[in-house]
Parts: sequence; structure tokens; C-alpha cells
Amino acid sequence: MKRIRVLVVDDSSTMRGLIATALSSDAEIEVVGQAEDPLQARQAIKALNPDVVTLDVEMPNMSGLEFLEKIMRLRPMPVIMVSTLTSRGAEETVRALEIGAVDCIEKPRPGNEHNFEELPFKVKIAAMARVRPLTTESERQKNAVEARSAHGQYASDGRVLAIGASTGGVEALIEVLSHFPENCPPTVIAQHMPPSFTKSFANRLNRLCPAQVQEATHGAKLAPGQVFLAPGGSLHLEIAGKGDLRCVMKAGDRVNGHCPSVDVLFESVARSCGSRSVGVILTGMGRDGASGLLSMRKAGARTFGQNESSCIVYGMPKAAFDIGAVEKQLPLDRLAAAIVSETSTIKKH
Repeated sequence: MKRIRVLVVDDSSTMRGLIATALSSDAEIEVVGQAEDPLQARQAIKALNPDVVTLDVEMPNMSGLEFLEKIMRLRPMPVIMVSTLTSRGAEETVRALEIGAVDCIEKPRPGNEHNFEELPFKVKIAAMARVRPLTTESERQKNAVEARSAHGQYASDGRVLAIGASTGGVEALIEVLSHFPENCPPTVIAQHMPPSFTKSFANRLNRLCPAQVQEATHGAKLAPGQVFLAPGGSLHLEIAGKGDLRCVMKAGDRVNGHCPSVDVLFESVARSCGSRSVGVILTGMGRDGASGLLSMRKAGARTFGQNESSCIVYGMPKAAFDIGAVEKQLPLDRLAAAIVSETSTIKKH
């Protein structure tokens, strides 16, 4: 059995030890090296050729973000960011996921000492990920401006857009939402992400996208130009109401291993909106969202899935496609245009 080779990069010897111990507990993973800063890490990558790198966000000599940009530009490979629970740490982790890091994990802290228990699973997912070279900020902004100008006039037909995503979803959601017009369809999103990061991600999306993006709150009213991101943690996001649709935050057990769950969101949209909705499932590991998207399609909604070649992990979209929940599969760079065209009252002939 070929084991997954991991390089651990962190300036703290204690943290390197904790990460290495967590990973070494899994027989399918081998820690082949450790580095205390990006300069050592660069040499280790050349010498060891690891399958996955775990990278501290905040380090001396060069920040984790700077080093990640170099990796994704010069030698793209799966990277998992290891972050402290601070506002700066959360913002930089979200930026790292946007640059191309596959996933992130919080460092252990009082009350959450066992956080690294998920690390071996995350490393295994990362090892299967399709990593792409970095798209620069200027290229992304140029593409977004060109896409929005191509929309011309847009008026929402009132249908609710529900999106689900997991591993690779930060990059995918930025790609889709940054290409939306300012008065985009009323949008709700469930993205699998630790609770400390969703607020920073919503703020990042709000800065990058024409529409107003914010974390969902109980009772928030859906309207064109409003995008609501489910907060990470112990609450599921649902949609309820007839005509006057609002966000509902509900405590509940994990569904498909996740809270918030994409299935829970999609099922609520199927109940409340029926054919007055559009469902989209993006890159991610597992099956969350598949049955919910099928419920939406059976209720008359139009449904889209991200295609295999453009996914970081073709898990959730494949599960949905295999059971007939996805009406049309599209590459990531065509999804925004398809959604905008589908939900506009101004039809081009």
C-alpha cells in the first residue's frame, strides 16, 4: 500500500509534533519531513516531493500566504492550512483557500483540544484533489468585470438560488458570485467550513462581489441582490415562508457529517419554493446535498452541478449527478452565466 507522504511546516516545534503525531496515527499516512519556516520548506519540497503539505498561516521570514502563492504558482500541490483562532488568522485562512489551499483546520485550543482528529481525513481528501495553478488577483478581477459587463441588463425573476459546496468551495464560490450582477437572484449558500471562518469568508465575498453578501441570521429576508452564507457551527440554515421568504436558523444534529448541511438547506428550499428555485451543487467530498437537490428537481426546480474536470474534489456533484438530481453539468467558469441567464426576466433570443 502506497502511503500519503506529508510535509509539516510550522514554526512551533510543539505544533509540528502534534500534527505529526495526529497524522502518524493513520497507517495510510507517512510524515516524511518537517520544516520550521518557508525557507526550509522550499528545500524540503524539492528534496522530498511530498503528496500533501500542512502549512502554518503565520510564520517568520515569509508568511504562509506568501509561501502558498509561490507554491501554487511554481509547483502546485495539495496544501492544508493550519490556523489560529484569531480574526487575522481567519481572514488569512480564507484568503489561502481562495489562492488554492485545499482545506483548513484550526489549531487545538482550550475546549477544543482534539481538533487534529480530523486532520488525517482532511489529508486523504487533499491527496485526491485536483490542484490548479494560481489565478492572479488582477486576472480574476479582469475576468469578473468582463463577465458582468457581458450580462447587460438583468432583472431577477424572483426565483431563489440555493448553492451547496465543500472542499474547494471557497475558490468556486468566489468564481461564481464575482460574476453575478449587483441585483442577482436571492441566494442562500451552505459551505462546509469551521465556524470561526464563515464570517471572514462572507466579508471576503462581500468585498469581491457586486451583490451584498453576509452571514445568514434568523429572520433575514430574501431579496434580489442579497446573498446569505450559512454560519459554521451548530445551526442549520433553512428557508421558510410563502411569498415572504426568510432565513431560519435551526439547531440540529449533523446531517451527512455536517452542520450546516447542504441537504437540510436544499430540502427546505424544495418545500418552501418548489419550482420557484434553482439549485447548484459545487465541488466537495461526500454526498451532502445530493438527496436535497433531487428533492428540488422533483419539486420543479432547475438544477446545475459543477462538472468533474473543474472540481477540486468531484464527490458531492458526482453523488447528485448519479441519482439524477443534476439537470445539467457545467464547468465552473460557465456556471455563473448559466444561472444569470436562467433567472433573468430579460431573455436573450
